[in-house]
Amino acid sequence: MWSVILMGLAGILIGGAISFRRQGMSKIITISFWVLAGMSLLGAYLLIDSSV
Repeated sequence: MWSVILMGLAGILIGGAISFRRQGMSKIITISFWVLAGMSLLGAYLLIDSSV
């Protein structure tokens, strides 16, 4: 359950990062969104791995 929520959150964060990059926002905001999305995907993977 939580892994699906974290994957959805990662998708939203990736979409936000792409949108911010197209709008010409600060690079630190874009990079932070990518990092948060990566952490969310890693958390989802670890939750799936621990439940098996």
